[in-house]
Amino acid sequence: MRNIIEHTIVSLDGVFDGAAISEKSENRHIPRFSPYRDEAYLLYELDQALACEALLIGRTTYEDFLTIWPGRTDPWSERINAMPKYVFSSTLEKADWNNVTIVRGDVIAEATRLKQQEGRDLLIYGHGLLAETLLKHHLLDVLDLSIHPLVLGQGEHLFRQGETAALKLVATKSFSKGIVNLTYEPQY
Repeated sequence: MRNIIEHTIVSLDGVFDGAAISEKSENRHIPRFSPYRDEAYLLYELDQALACEALLIGRTTYEDFLTIWPGRTDPWSERINAMPKYVFSSTLEKADWNNVTIVRGDVIAEATRLKQQEGRDLLIYGHGLLAETLLKHHLLDVLDLSIHPLVLGQGEHLFRQGETAALKLVATKSFSKGIVNLTYEPQY
């Protein structure tokens, strides 16, 4: 059975929402997180993407990613663009990005089906509704948090009020510009 791994970039105060972490500009995806990423961190993210077979994303993340990834040509972007992507959505009409399958219907049943297939692990970026649902239904196997050394003071927080989980810390890694990566396994 494959694992579902969530990788989320978050500030010290727990904010991860793209709108709150981006500078105001024509392109709202100029992350405030970028200055903290060193070569070792970028390699860590690339290695994680290379180790996983497919990407699981919700509609909102799909729409955000569609404006970022297809036009980039660095090794990490090349991997994300090439890998199969499963977009969980009941409203998305068509997919304009390569290797996309729109998944409709019961999220739990479809995620369980994907987990039970042969192959390498599945990757989720961010802790949106899809990841929340998978965690709540004991389908998320790894929560990989990249904590960046800044406080944003506003924006969407990693966990919603009332969301609970017991986690076991299984790995830590720090990077030269202050990012600390904490890897947890949910304890179901």
